[in-house]
Amino acid sequence: MCIRDRISGHGGPVVASRVLAAVLAAGARMARPGEFTERAFHNGKLDLTQAEAVMDLINAQTDRAAKAASGQLEGRLGSEIHALRARLLETVAHLEAFIDFPEEGIDPESGEVLRQRMESIRGHLDGLLATANEGRLLREGITLALCGAPNAGKSSLLNRLLGMERAIVSETAGTTRDTIEERASLGGYPFRVIDTAGLRETEDPVEREGVERARRAAEAADLRIHLVDAAEHLSPASLFADELLVLNKVDLVADRDALPAGIQISCRSGEGIENLVQAILAKATGRSSALGEAAPDVTAINTRHRDCLLKAKGHLGAAISLLESGEPPELVAVELRSALGDVGEIVGEAGTEEILGKIFSSFCIGK
Repeated sequence: MCIRDRISGHGGPVVASRVLAAVLAAGARMARPGEFTERAFHNGKLDLTQAEAVMDLINAQTDRAAKAASGQLEGRLGSEIHALRARLLETVAHLEAFIDFPEEGIDPESGEVLRQRMESIRGHLDGLLATANEGRLLREGITLALCGAPNAGKSSLLNRLLGMERAIVSETAGTTRDTIEERASLGGYPFRVIDTAGLRETEDPVEREGVERARRAAEAADLRIHLVDAAEHLSPASLFADELLVLNKVDLVADRDALPAGIQISCRSGEGIENLVQAILAKATGRSSALGEAAPDVTAINTRHRDCLLKAKGHLGAAISLLESGEPPELVAVELRSALGDVGEIVGEAGTEEILGKIFSSFCIGK
């Protein structure tokens, strides 16, 4: 029995809870987590990528992440996967029709034409796999650690990136003794920014513990900024192999040409902050320009999608190798079937009947 009427009641949470208790006592039950989305999938209203997008949209931390999830919910990724499956399905159907019904006079594609078709499909797979990092960044976010000597301006930079006065800023070295973590949106990507204690040798046991925590946080972070005081005219030694060297307080430097190579900023005036954000995004995304760039249409590929596509790519590569080595077409077809199943798993579709249907509809066998 399905009750479609809505129950409305007056009052606050006490009245609502009593109405709910009465409804449950009458035989209704609470919906399971994700039940309505699951029903939509089973009833063919959504494919699996769209069902996953519902939770992605709920969990989106930035406008960019929400836009990517909305695109996936609209079916952009699903359309790409369905198009890929259609190409694989056609290839499998043609090959298996040639194997199973030779008396029908089906013209088999030459080995070279078939190989080119499979290479084209592999290129399609590579294009989808290339979006995996974008999807990971939008879902999981990026951890950014601000490191450097005491009084280099790490807390001031944290406040600049957040757009608010979150950390205490003081001229006294060693003010930050523990890590401070806050979430920020930079270029539409979610970041977890960590302000760490100043890295230096100290006899103070409390500050020493803060320094150790700072090192551990920096080593676990996705990106590390090594912030130095440009006014001290030092040639800083690298703290980490892949750090971004940032020179703060350049507004106090008369001859900037004498400074070491790095990103020049002033947390006090805001100079260079936009350039720094651009550099952070470029390093995180692997693109030369990410600030203000529209999110790609297909950005929501997640770990499950990636694993399925990687398996499909492996089977497709095996099929190509078998074809090039002159192995029987039956072996090539087995690998193509596996690839088709892997791709179908992404949207929740796979099956032998679909291949048979394609064979009979395309080649008119059995007339």
